[in-house]
Amino acid sequence: MPTLVARLRAAGCVFAEEEADLLTEAAGTPAELEELVARRVAGVPLEYVVGWVAFDGLRVAVEPGVFVPRQRTSYLVELAAEALTGIDAATVLDLCCGSGALGLALAHRHPRTALHATDNDPVAVACAARNLEAVGGIAHLGDLDEPLSPALRGRVDVILANVPYVPTAAIALMPPESRDHEPLGTVDGGTDGLDVLRRVAALAPTWLRPGGSVFSEVSEAQAGDAATAFSNAGLDAQVRHDPERDATVLSGKLR
Repeated sequence: MPTLVARLRAAGCVFAEEEADLLTEAAGTPAELEELVARRVAGVPLEYVVGWVAFDGLRVAVEPGVFVPRQRTSYLVELAAEALTGIDAATVLDLCCGSGALGLALAHRHPRTALHATDNDPVAVACAARNLEAVGGIAHLGDLDEPLSPALRGRVDVILANVPYVPTAAIALMPPESRDHEPLGTVDGGTDGLDVLRRVAALAPTWLRPGGSVFSEVSEAQAGDAATAFSNAGLDAQVRHDPERDATVLSGKLR
């Protein structure tokens, strides 16, 4: 174990001891452990190597080709859960769902949830389907709201929309672990990072019930422009920030 920790630390793994334990747990044999360590030392994200990520107290399956949910995004889930207070049976959409982590976490916080998740990547949809099976969620393949049943229009309590929001020019500044291994389509939000968010703002009023809300993560620098996009779509926009998690969440309530 000391040698393993030293190898990980030399490769730049800040939490080498914890990672060594996780890699050892994931490996069935010494040969498998060596293979996992080699991938990690080469810069493959730990979550891809072990096949899961801890998110909002849950173990969520992830795999190469699927965006790894960040811990800060649990703030978005908390705010969405607050919005469901007093609602018995909720209807929730999770757009750009990736692994389905946000919808899964919200369904655990609010068990009586009818959850529909969408993504335009078949690898992500297959991963989300596996994760959401335990809560009865359905993963749909398609662009944003395109694959959803029209019967849901005007009936949705919460839309989770953790859409790509990194400006294209800023992708080169991302950590290599993310930039080189995660699908760029899951982070590239266009010139100002808000291309997909504006589309979400435009479609949200079609699906939300009066008083329903949409939640998106943004950067602090984008918050003003993002809030304007929500307001222009007829939503009451609110920006909230959690300094402890360095998370900024924009919500929009349908009037």
